[in-house]
Amino acid sequence: MSIEDRAKAVAKNVEGKVQETIGEVTGDPNDKAEGKAKQVEAQIRHSAENVKDEVKKAID
Repeated sequence: MSIEDRAKAVAKNVEGKVQETIGEVTGDPNDKAEGKAKQVEAQIRHSAENVKDEVKKAID
């Protein structure tokens, strides 16, 4: 797995958590929903990278 790809996924997750928190504090449901969506996207990226790692291990 690329460290760069993992870092991007972590950054997206943090960005989503911050945006969700801002939405909760300000009462903005759009920010809250967008923050959650970014967190889901980060989880998908992590999962994809994990699959890549497993495929690489199987090939090696």
